[in-house]
Amino acid sequence: MAAVVLASAVAGCGSAEPSAGRPSAGGPSAGGPSAGPSGSAGPSGSAGSAGSAGSEGSGGSAGSAGEKLAADPGIRYTSVVVPTMEGLVCDEGDGGFHFGSDLDMILTGDDGLKEVEGDSADVADEISCFGSPRTVLRKGTVSASAPTFTARTTLYEKVADPTASLDKISAASLDLAVGYGRNLTGEPHAVTSRDLVVKCRQNVTDTFPMTTCFWADYGAAGVVDFFPFGDQYVPAESAVRLTTDFVTGALKSKTGS
Repeated sequence: MAAVVLASAVAGCGSAEPSAGRPSAGGPSAGGPSAGPSGSAGPSGSAGSAGSAGSEGSGGSAGSAGEKLAADPGIRYTSVVVPTMEGLVCDEGDGGFHFGSDLDMILTGDDGLKEVEGDSADVADEISCFGSPRTVLRKGTVSASAPTFTARTTLYEKVADPTASLDKISAASLDLAVGYGRNLTGEPHAVTSRDLVVKCRQNVTDTFPMTTCFWADYGAAGVVDFFPFGDQYVPAESAVRLTTDFVTGALKSKTGS
C-alpha cells in the first residue's frame, strides 16, 4: 500500500522512509500552530484508551514517578512481534502514512549500545496500531487516515543503565526532530516501573498535536509516536499505559516472554 504523505500533498516535498542515518539538523523549529485535525481517533476498550482524557485502562503496571527500576533480570530479546492490544489492530510497517519532510519520528542517540545481531526478518522494527474508528488528519482540503500510534524498536545485547540510555536517546531523537520541524510543548513526563522506564513529550508536528514516548529496559529501547485524538493530544498518562502495553506484547525472548 502506498504511503500517504500529508506534508507533500499540502505543504511541499515529502520524504520516503526516514533512516537512522539522517543527518543532524540543528536549526530552529518550524512547525505550525497547535490547531489539530478534526475527526475521531483512539482505541476503544480498556487497554489505556487514548480516546478518553486521562484514562489509564487495565493493562500492565505503567509504574509511577516513585518506583525504581529493578535489577537486571538477564532477559534478552530475540525478536519484536506484532502485539495483540485491546481495542487496537496492529500490523508491521508505517500504516501507509508519512508526514514527509523527515518529520516521522525515529530512534537515535544509542551510540555505545550494541544491537542484537540476527536475521532482520525476525525483527519487526516498525509497527503501527489503529483504533476504531480510525484517526483522520485534516489539513486544508486534504485528509488522511493515520494510525493511533507508530512504534519503532531496537534490540540490544545489553543496556547497562536504561535510565541514562533513555535520557540520551530521547534528547538526541527530539533534538533531531526539532531540527526538522517538530515544536516541543509542555514538559517531559517520566515514569519508572520495575521493568521499564518511559519518558513522554508532547509536540506539534505539521500543525498536529502529537505525544511521543521513548522507553528502555535492559535489552531494548524504542519510541512510540501517538497521533492526536480528535484535535487533542493523547494524554501523557494514557500514552504511558499504551507504551507499556505495547512493549509487554511486542518483545519476545528466548523463553517466549
